[in-house]
Amino acid sequence: MNQVKFFRFLRALLTVGLTSGSFALQAQAVDVAAAEALLLSNKCAKCHSVDKKKDGPAYKATAAKLKGKANAEAELFTHLTTAPTIEIDGVKEEHQKIKAKDDAAVKNLIKYILSR
Repeated sequence: MNQVKFFRFLRALLTVGLTSGSFALQAQAVDVAAAEALLLSNKCAKCHSVDKKKDGPAYKATAAKLKGKANAEAELFTHLTTAPTIEIDGVKEEHQKIKAKDDAAVKNLIKYILSR
């Protein structure tokens, strides 16, 4: 392979690699407006906030607790979609399920929480 063909080949590989990386980053991007709208419609702010503890933990605290865990997204997905029993001030109650149009909306919300 001569040098000109080799450099064209390298340029093509670089273009494909950069384009693929760009798509991967876009796929992982959080739609903040959609996540906040879902939080609002499910009245999550009644018990949670981004940085202050209320009856429930702040999203920053949740993100810190789950940071580095391989199953963090799966753990939050289960918590948000199965209405587990939680304890608030010594009283056990059922956590509200997230009402969303599809799993993608819930997964976007999870990425939002973990990115705080």
